[in-house]
Amino acid sequence: MHLSATTAAAIGVAGCAGGLAALALAYVAWTKVRRVREAQKVIVAGGRRDLVEFSISLQARIDDLHRAVDEVAASLARVDRRVDGAMSNTAIVRYDAYEDTGGHQSASLALLDGARSGVVITAIQGRDYARIYMKELDRGKASVALSPEEQEAVERAMGR
Repeated sequence: MHLSATTAAAIGVAGCAGGLAALALAYVAWTKVRRVREAQKVIVAGGRRDLVEFSISLQARIDDLHRAVDEVAASLARVDRRVDGAMSNTAIVRYDAYEDTGGHQSASLALLDGARSGVVITAIQGRDYARIYMKELDRGKASVALSPEEQEAVERAMGR
């Protein structure tokens, strides 16, 4: 196959024009990539080289936060168990145990945890004596029947 000089020159000019167009396109792409890199440096700062490295370090920090939250949740569960077992519900009911006494000198004191377990202490004052009784409660059930005043102290302690 034989090409004329004008055809060969046209092909050469077209090839040079295509090469120049490719060069211009490469320059435009390079400029845009450079602007994106500069914008990345503003966003990620801290000496990171690019967004990939930054996102990897960010994921590591998020994983650390998840571990810390899990530890806090476990600690909170332990604290909840301790608080539930603490005698945190208390109430006192004062009353006159006998008709011949006055001034509400007798009292029933309820000391309970969150599960209504604990103790009710009753002090009954007479004119010439004092008696103290203690009754244990296990989940709201007393081993010995509660007096109305003791029951009232339990109910007040539990806020009911």
